[in-house]
Amino acid sequence: MDIETDALLQATLRSSMFQDRTIITIAHRINTILDSDRILVLDHGRVAEFDTPAELVRRKGLFYELVRESNLLGTFEEAETP
Repeated sequence: MDIETDALLQATLRSSMFQDRTIITIAHRINTILDSDRILVLDHGRVAEFDTPAELVRRKGLFYELVRESNLLGTFEEAETP
């Protein structure tokens, strides 16, 4: 999926039409899921991590590494700054 179509899809999923709905997203772009309520990280077909994005980054596990490699750690640092 190209970036423009992905952005349109993400905007639609975040609209009021999908408020109070459960959405399961399989993502290859980390920024697609950063504002998710919970993230499930699979490693070789097994559940490796499950929590909020901020908590997974705080734990510095697999999800943290994916966020770091995508140069998106600043997203979490900005959110923690009062």
